[in-house]
Amino acid sequence: MASQPGLLTEWPWRKLGSFKYLVLAPWVVQSTYSFIINQVEERDLFNYFIFPIIIWRMLHSQIWISYARYRTAKGNNRIVDKSIEFQQVDRESNWDDHIILNGLLFYLVNMVTRGAIKFPLWRGDGVILIILLHAGPVEFLYYWFHRALHHHFLYSRYHSHHHSSIVTEPITSVIHPFAEIIMYYILFSIPFFGTIFTGTNSIVAFLGYSTYADMMNYMGHCNFEFIPRRLFELFPLLKYFMYTPSFHSLHHTQFRTNYSLFMPIYDYIYGTMDKSSDSLYETSLKRQEESPDVVHLTHFTTPDSIYHSRLGFASWAASPYSSSKWYHKLLTWWSPSMLSWNQPIVVEKHLLNQLNLQTWAMPRYIFHYGLSSRQNETVNALIEGAILKAEKENVKVISFGLLNQGQELNKNGALYTQKHPNMKLKVVDGSGLAVAAVLHSIPKGTRQVFLHGNLSNKMTYAIVKALLQDGVQVATPCKDQFEILRLRFAPDLQNNVILSTSYAHEVWLVGEGLERDEQMRAPKGAIFIPFAQFPIARKRKDCSYYNTPAMIIPDTLENMHSCENWLPRRVMSAWRVAGIVHALEGWNEHECGDTSMEVEKVWIAALKHGFKPFYNINRA
Repeated sequence: MASQPGLLTEWPWRKLGSFKYLVLAPWVVQSTYSFIINQVEERDLFNYFIFPIIIWRMLHSQIWISYARYRTAKGNNRIVDKSIEFQQVDRESNWDDHIILNGLLFYLVNMVTRGAIKFPLWRGDGVILIILLHAGPVEFLYYWFHRALHHHFLYSRYHSHHHSSIVTEPITSVIHPFAEIIMYYILFSIPFFGTIFTGTNSIVAFLGYSTYADMMNYMGHCNFEFIPRRLFELFPLLKYFMYTPSFHSLHHTQFRTNYSLFMPIYDYIYGTMDKSSDSLYETSLKRQEESPDVVHLTHFTTPDSIYHSRLGFASWAASPYSSSKWYHKLLTWWSPSMLSWNQPIVVEKHLLNQLNLQTWAMPRYIFHYGLSSRQNETVNALIEGAILKAEKENVKVISFGLLNQGQELNKNGALYTQKHPNMKLKVVDGSGLAVAAVLHSIPKGTRQVFLHGNLSNKMTYAIVKALLQDGVQVATPCKDQFEILRLRFAPDLQNNVILSTSYAHEVWLVGEGLERDEQMRAPKGAIFIPFAQFPIARKRKDCSYYNTPAMIIPDTLENMHSCENWLPRRVMSAWRVAGIVHALEGWNEHECGDTSMEVEKVWIAALKHGFKPFYNINRA
């Protein structure tokens, strides 16, 4: 929002939320119906193609969003080093409003002029006219209108909303108050009406100009430079007629320079060209890809989960990933293509106390893990490849998230350290901190806990051992698990392991595999505390559910604008935090296989570096 919002700041359909697309429904239905019932010679081609044009513009936008986020995560050619936070994501979540508005305007113009019914697919003279009208009136008028927007009166009421984003993303280009966007559309309508009034209009010209405007807008707001120097060497005059991302980035950091739309010639003519434009361009091009200090290796969960990652839909990534909706399923048609990728994808980049952090995602889903021994070999090969890549890049620590660790899969990570004993890279499964997070979430004064779920992992035994040593009784309903637990511990601790046929326990420690009917047997007010990577399916409104082991990140951790899995904003899983703490402390040992960090040691270290406990009690 602008610092002093003016008239027509809000978009008309803001209160409709996700239902805002319904404003297009009558027009889409009408255009489709008329196209079907009319004879071929009477069909209004342009009216019919408006909706496909809208869909294409949204797809085009998303391609730029994903590509830009991938490139800025890798770091090569990045222009501005400042971070993006959740506030910017929220402010820019209405990036598609301008496309809806554009569709409505197309429908209205088509209805008023009725000349579109004669639109051919292509006319070369119309394309030339659009180019001339854009280079002349549009660019010229935009330059002066943009300068006017930087006058205090208009800037505080309108344009300051756009400049709230110092570090730009492609969609930053279309984040403006409603009144400001209307003025932009009036400018961009000049070429359209020019072709309509001269009878040189065509569908390709309209689609091409819309695509060109979107492409240049998004390109200029990328926070990385990718226009090759060779292009300007071959065509020296091109620097006056095509801007670059670094050129417009200076406008967002300096404010009073580089006002031009897409053609810098007007800044040259009127003396508003930033003197550092050329040097910033050269510096950005030379910037190398960054080598992280810490890598967290995770994977996608379900085929639609990629849309909740940072590379997916920005507003979805900024909220916890809880469950799939029907419209998520419609977007997963291409997901099998991920199987052809043979290396992890860089999805996030963060900074904490000069420590560079990256998140790499395996191109696999949950169902790929444990399908067969052959599939496990494929997964392990991918994980091993990621480790060797990290070792080559001088990464200090790699931590494992979700199913990338496991006794059956890779001996809790020990498979790789045994195969490559001379690695400088430290492999961390994060079990020590995850155990600490679970232990510290148990209410004080608890003298008995109920243990349920899949118990055959190193975390289970570490949790049980710590509880038994503290004099807390551990009850389990399964006789086989009861016997296994007793045999794991010394005789003086065995008496506190109890076989219980009753589910009437107040505190439940839950691994994987808790069924609905078992939850229903818990007493009213019971507390479910998971120690698995995945959350519990909440079925009781009268019980409390804790999140999976996690910690609140310190304020000094930068560039945090997407949620991790199903956790709230600025909360990280304990397994991921463990890798960061390992690097911050400079510990020269692996935490994998049967080895875990000392629970209190790693907990105290995490608190020392600003991480805070997180429990977040919820109900179904």
